[in-house]
Amino acid sequence: MASSPLPGPNDILLASPSSAFQPDALSQPRPGHANLKPNQVGQVILYGIPIVSLVIDGQERLCLAQISNTLLKNFSYNEIHNRRVALGITCVQCTPVQLEILRRAGAMPISSRRCGMITKREAERLCKSFLGENRPPKLPDNFAFDVSHECAWGCRGSFIPARYNSSRAKCIKCSYCNMYFSPNKFIFHSHRTPDAKYTQPDAANFNSWRRHLKLTDKSPQDELVFAWEDVKAMFNGGSRKRALPQPGAHPACHPLSSTRTRSIAFSSQTLMLLEEIFGEKDQGISTESEDNIWF
Repeated sequence: MASSPLPGPNDILLASPSSAFQPDALSQPRPGHANLKPNQVGQVILYGIPIVSLVIDGQERLCLAQISNTLLKNFSYNEIHNRRVALGITCVQCTPVQLEILRRAGAMPISSRRCGMITKREAERLCKSFLGENRPPKLPDNFAFDVSHECAWGCRGSFIPARYNSSRAKCIKCSYCNMYFSPNKFIFHSHRTPDAKYTQPDAANFNSWRRHLKLTDKSPQDELVFAWEDVKAMFNGGSRKRALPQPGAHPACHPLSSTRTRSIAFSSQTLMLLEEIFGEKDQGISTESEDNIWF
């Protein structure tokens, strides 16, 4: 991995990727991976649930809709979509032929018209962000990711995981001015160098740093990429879990009901006052809030 362009006596040491990580069991190649054939159907066990897999462009991919309807069935479409985007997971749309294969394999209903496919590694990351615990990856002391972004004039720095203890922690040291920034502020920090090209920044969304901030090394090892993905998944709402409704409980009474409404309890005195003001004694007053909050 390339070192900082402006080394100094206080620079963070960048460890060698080959000796910094222990390969994760999930990242090990599966038997027969080299013999995968196009549109080959398989099955992957994810959190104890069998998920249909399909080989697309030489890579085994899983059906996102099937994952959403099984493992993530207690979360809304918007929650899953926003989390997927935040984690930088891109869906590959299958062709009509591939969609028919998924239908016959039982992954998609007959009425489905399209299906997004993600890799096994991406499926594990997405499910872990909802169902598991996002613990920091095991990294050596004084380790830092060499990162850069291309917003405005662009910038390069050292992302120090040891300092990343909150979503607003100043954990990135700029390679040019040696100042520290939080990830969401660093993408708005740039230096105009002789070789820099100006890129019009996106809308001022401070939470988009996971999409813009990338490893400077264009061909990093898998272990380094997986560790970087795990770091980006931290403080991204992944530790929030949704409790399941109790058996026999009415859906409308459960705080996490799919109706996604909030009830307002009025006192008897408040009801009488409202009846006098608005004359709605016979019509009744609705306690259902229209403030539906979607993630």
